[in-house]
Amino acid sequence: MKKALISQQWRLLFLLLSMAEFGVGKLFFEPYNVTYDHRSLIIAGRRRMLISAGIHYPRATPQMWPDLIAKAKEGGAEVIETYTFWNGHEPVRGEYNFEGRFDLVKFAKLVGSNGLYFFLRIGPYVCAEWNFGGFPVWLRDVPGIEFRTDNAPFKEEMQRFVTKIVNLMREESLFSWQGGPLILLQIENEYGDVESSYGKKGRDYINWAANMAVGLGAGVPWVMCKQTDAPEFIIDTCNGYYCDGFKPNSNKKPVFWTEDWDGWYTKWGGSVPHRPVQDLAFAVARFFQRGGSLQNYYMYFGGTNFGRSAGGPFYITSYDYDAPVDEYGKLSSLVYLRPFEHVKLVHIGLLSQPKWGHLKDLHAAIKLCEPALVAVDSPQYVKLGHMQEAHVYHKRGNRRRAISESGDEDRCSAFLANIDQHNVALVHFQGHMYTLPPWSVSILPDCHNVAYNTAKIGAQTSLKELEPNAPPFSNTQVVQNLLHQDGASYISENWETVNEPVGIWSDNNFTVKGILDHLNVTKDSSDFLWYFTRIYFSGEDVSFWKKNGVHPALTIDSMRDVVHIYINGRLAGSGVGHWVQVVQPVEFLEGYNDVALLSLTVGLQNYGAFLEKDGGGFRGQIKLTGLKEGDIDLSNLSWTYQAHSPSFYLMYILVGLKGEMQKIYTLDGHEKAAWVDLTTDGIKDPLRWYKTYFDASYGLDPVALDFRSMGKGQAWVNGHHIGRFWTLPSSQDGCQRSCDYRGKYDSSKCATNCGKPTQVRYHVPRSWLQESNNLLVVFEETGGNPFEISLTSHFTQIICASISESHYPPLSRWLTHGSVGGQILINDTTPEMHLHCEGEHVISIVFASYGTPKGSCQKFSRGSCHAPRSPDVVSGDNQFVPLITPGYQALTARIRAEAGVDHCVFVSRSVSSFIGGALLVF
Repeated sequence: MKKALISQQWRLLFLLLSMAEFGVGKLFFEPYNVTYDHRSLIIAGRRRMLISAGIHYPRATPQMWPDLIAKAKEGGAEVIETYTFWNGHEPVRGEYNFEGRFDLVKFAKLVGSNGLYFFLRIGPYVCAEWNFGGFPVWLRDVPGIEFRTDNAPFKEEMQRFVTKIVNLMREESLFSWQGGPLILLQIENEYGDVESSYGKKGRDYINWAANMAVGLGAGVPWVMCKQTDAPEFIIDTCNGYYCDGFKPNSNKKPVFWTEDWDGWYTKWGGSVPHRPVQDLAFAVARFFQRGGSLQNYYMYFGGTNFGRSAGGPFYITSYDYDAPVDEYGKLSSLVYLRPFEHVKLVHIGLLSQPKWGHLKDLHAAIKLCEPALVAVDSPQYVKLGHMQEAHVYHKRGNRRRAISESGDEDRCSAFLANIDQHNVALVHFQGHMYTLPPWSVSILPDCHNVAYNTAKIGAQTSLKELEPNAPPFSNTQVVQNLLHQDGASYISENWETVNEPVGIWSDNNFTVKGILDHLNVTKDSSDFLWYFTRIYFSGEDVSFWKKNGVHPALTIDSMRDVVHIYINGRLAGSGVGHWVQVVQPVEFLEGYNDVALLSLTVGLQNYGAFLEKDGGGFRGQIKLTGLKEGDIDLSNLSWTYQAHSPSFYLMYILVGLKGEMQKIYTLDGHEKAAWVDLTTDGIKDPLRWYKTYFDASYGLDPVALDFRSMGKGQAWVNGHHIGRFWTLPSSQDGCQRSCDYRGKYDSSKCATNCGKPTQVRYHVPRSWLQESNNLLVVFEETGGNPFEISLTSHFTQIICASISESHYPPLSRWLTHGSVGGQILINDTTPEMHLHCEGEHVISIVFASYGTPKGSCQKFSRGSCHAPRSPDVVSGDNQFVPLITPGYQALTARIRAEAGVDHCVFVSRSVSSFIGGALLVF
């Protein structure tokens, strides 16, 4: 019965998605022009202050796109930004792909249908921690080519692709002047970082690129990021953690921040970076305070590097980036399928809180200031202290005319900043006193009342994973139940396996003298390439090693990224690194010995100059040392390569692994392998394929496969490549016990996960799953235990928040009532705490204290003052909620004296709440 209902539910989902897509019209706006002046973009004749959200369409599935865009809009974004990905759109020269995750037109139309603007960064070099920086690998083989310089073959290919994208946007009526959402384009990307490597040819190239782009007649402005020598008709922009001090190369250009790094990428074997939201909000507020006008979060949603799309080397499959919306996204459309209330819809809520909520409030505060920000060409600077300052945007209105007449209002907004990292500051501003926490900005939309401070978080915190050793609460059983809800079970007791052959596995191969570049052979059609040779040792050689108690060693001068060294079919050892030396002791037998080197790439280089010259495999000599007659240079021997080309002009085939060539990971191809039942005796062997079937968990939560029991390899679900996995642990050092938001951020600050595998969970999009009988195929390089692979749900388990009397009223009151003539229209400035179970309902209030509670989320405790009637402070869905009452989706708590804490009158009162969130509807 349940399976039938789930099937109905999914059919309705796809019907709704199809209807939504059908309803996307060609005209999203009335046609409008986009220009700019020194202050901002001018859209339809109006200056605009714009918040942009970076979302890379191939890092999510099309089924995820509508909700991701909606979450960005709900969070206050007015623009969606993305790169284009050349190697995804043109994997073979002249053969284009604009389908599935690469359906750029569909993505752009979804942006427009949500009433948002679109910022397309064509590049076509993108960096983005994406494989080869977005360049197709076939580009390396164009005769005479040099990337990103004044080189005719490269410019011809680049212009052809950029023209393709611009024409596609025009054909689909996506430009602003056609009534579409597209308002801004980018050519090249961060070229200023490498331009000096190319000398005059670099300068000539950037001028060519700018003129080529503008010459395409797109009809909207073009930008170049990190390009201080951009021509006068191109807006040069800033990328970085902080851009409040940035100025473009002309006073005729506005100040844009194309990449606000709200987190950082992660490498295999590295710790996981996190950027505190207080510092991120501080950076954004300072940017608008000091004259900025367009700011884009890189990333607002990071997503997943599916397949082999991760760049490198060594970037992990997750591209979460500590973004406001986490890697898993959400299919929120399903929350509203009320006809099937008896279906178990559980645990949806994948915003990274408090980051998303705190930034949403920031965006609302900036939006309140927009009338003043666009009305003034430059702010008035006011020195408030040694490390405190104000920027005031004040346009005096014509008081002889009615306020309702457009443009005649008295507009005033101010930003008060304390850039002292350590001390609270008390400052005087326009006759009033203001308290500024360290490293913070207070925003005064009316130059009088504080609507927001970057260091004061009023947004809820959402915990998606609970710590098993969390301290007890007033409702311990509820917390323990929540802890066990995430306990995942192993997906299958029945596995099948087949060995991957060591060395050359097909008669279709070739032999040449010397060592070939890995990429020149594979063309990146596989991570893997076998190098094979055979060498003879006499009995005297073996006796020499035994007599002297030594072993010969195989030495590789330089290698990238991974090599597995096999001697006579047995793994001798491995090497890991980026162009590093490898020295591996080996054992040989008397007679002929097989030497097989399995070379691997783990993401192609995506940053730096001369990318076309960065190959793979081995450089320098490969030699044997410790021999009786001296070293042997194996580099000059004949080597056999597992690859075959039908003709000189065609790409090599039969490259990589036999299982890859047979496509035994697909629904149609998996029966080609001679699978046998797996027993526990062989689970640690390297180079093995594993296969099983599993059922998807009921409900709509995003799911992930937990591979902590495995080693290194790749995995496919129903033929979809979910990415590389690797349980390589990070260093024990480099993580802090606590994270202090104050002071300038870098990626080593506030890191977590030290001493643990960098990634153990791998996202499997719901749209790739069926309710039962899902095919999972895993290739394991080094040895692992598939019996302990588990399927885990990803959901919000706990939400909590804390506010005090020093907090400000919710921004919704400003947005509802606003201000006129510089006067606030809100009489009630009481702080409020809002807790919201996204798409779900509260099952229990575990902790609530009104008075002087202590601690933080999951570690709250009562302070010296606690109101006996603390539950009375909490209301749900605008109703009174008794303690431990399920069924409400949102709760509100207000700071008010009548809650019974009058005995705490001489201390600042606050309220904290800790709530377990889930939905079980039958």
